Amino acid sequence: MSESRTTADFWFDPLCPWAWMTSRWMLEVEKVRPVDVRWHVMSLAVLNEDKLDELPAEYREMLETQAWGPVRVVVAAQQLHGDEVVGKLYTALGTRFHNKGEGPTVSAVRAALEDVGLPVSLAEYAEKDTYDAELRASHHEGISKVGQDVGTPVIAVPGPDGEQIAFFGPVVTPAPKGEEAARLWDGTLLVASVPGFYELKRSRTQGPDFSNL
Repeated sequence: MSESRTTADFWFDPLCPWAWMTSRWMLEVEKVRPVDVRWHVMSLAVLNEDKLDELPAEYREMLETQAWGPVRVVVAAQQLHGDEVVGKLYTALGTRFHNKGEGPTVSAVRAALEDVGLPVSLAEYAEKDTYDAELRASHHEGISKVGQDVGTPVIAVPGPDGEQIAFFGPVVTPAPKGEEAARLWDGTLLVASVPGFYELKRSRTQGPDFSNL
């Protein structure tokens, strides 16, 4: 009998280094557990658009100048080339933005599209609102599962009786590998199985570590 497989839904903004770390863990989980990840976009720009005046100036400027472009390109690729390109393009963008330190530049986005065999012309959608309705719908689907007082990533996993339970995170660095990745996944399913479980948290004492990616 074939091993039953579990689906995890993962919402990301390609700009976020913490979501990137968690996404690399999920790719490792796919290797060590019978898990399939479905990738979805969410948007830091959408998440914060009603509270920009409350944010530090530097973060507000980042949202206004950098946050819309990459996620718009991912949504355009999804709409024009199918759901199967989302995870591949996210990997290409994240590798360039974070691992290689190129940041969310136009050249990095164009190169990422080339890396996965998608038309470089998709980069033009960074400045267009053509698919903003679809972007917002995907964002709100994830946020509706987890609540408003969180960020990216959002992960939804099977809970009691098979219904999905969503969490912000896990926030982890560096991305766990091998059996460590498996144990963290097992723990995620464990806490999702407990009715009324909401949160574990401690202060971060180090920044994102991409050294093992």
